Amino acid sequence: MAVKLLIDSTNYLSPEDIERFGMRQVSLYINDGDKHDRELDLDYSDFYTRLADTTEIPTSAQPSHGAIIKEMSEIISEGDEVLGLTISSEMSGTYDSFCMAAEQIKEKNPDAVIEIVDTWSNCLQEGFAVLSAAEVAAAGGTMQECIDAAEATIARTRFVFAPHTLEYLERGGRIGTAAALLGSVLKLVPILSVEDGSVVTLSKVRTYPKALASLSEHLHKDIDAAGGLKRIAVHTIADSEHAQAFADTYIEPLVGHPLDIVPIGPVIGAHVGPAVGVVYETNDPLR
Repeated sequence: MAVKLLIDSTNYLSPEDIERFGMRQVSLYINDGDKHDRELDLDYSDFYTRLADTTEIPTSAQPSHGAIIKEMSEIISEGDEVLGLTISSEMSGTYDSFCMAAEQIKEKNPDAVIEIVDTWSNCLQEGFAVLSAAEVAAAGGTMQECIDAAEATIARTRFVFAPHTLEYLERGGRIGTAAALLGSVLKLVPILSVEDGSVVTLSKVRTYPKALASLSEHLHKDIDAAGGLKRIAVHTIADSEHAQAFADTYIEPLVGHPLDIVPIGPVIGAHVGPAVGVVYETNDPLR
């Protein structure tokens, strides 16, 4: 009996990592007009091209209940235990859907071992927690050891990002109308993060180059305060040019080698709009 991971599509781990650790995955959905597509089936470039030309922001939806039941049931039928790790419950109903599916399976099979962890974030902040659990599971760790590894990583990680506009966050209800209007009038670029599962504002600057410098400042402050850097990734939403410049200028000198830019998918991107971000894990807890 082994611990097998069931994840959603919003961690944006590479297909290679997912395959390497034998993870199973269910997809969130994008509702765009009359279309209802799995995020995993969408071409990011095509989606963001359409997003730039529309006044109606697409909405997102959690994975189908049937898909979650199917994946969990197959893991249990193979004699293994299920560890589900999901996007923040403050951002999506995915965590609740995982929990509901787990309870339904346990009602029919009381011996089934299924645990669900809320990562309290998304993108590779969620993904780093998944990787930590997967590494322990691959080494033969117990369910509790896998959970402990994920939760320890959650305490050591931060996702800091700078959207070009607050319009998308305001339309999606992630930030108040007054804050979005003030930012637009003053032409401020917000530096945002995720804390306790929700988007928070860390600071505001006047230009996008200053925003990228501010991302680096937050990173270095955390590295100095929390025992150095363990893991890092640069994210982009439809802004590969600024993301590459940020990686080249601020991150490559820090880590000593080029860093791949990890695109963020439509479920998160539709709520944020064009942006650059950095996700990092320190050696000691940040919170």
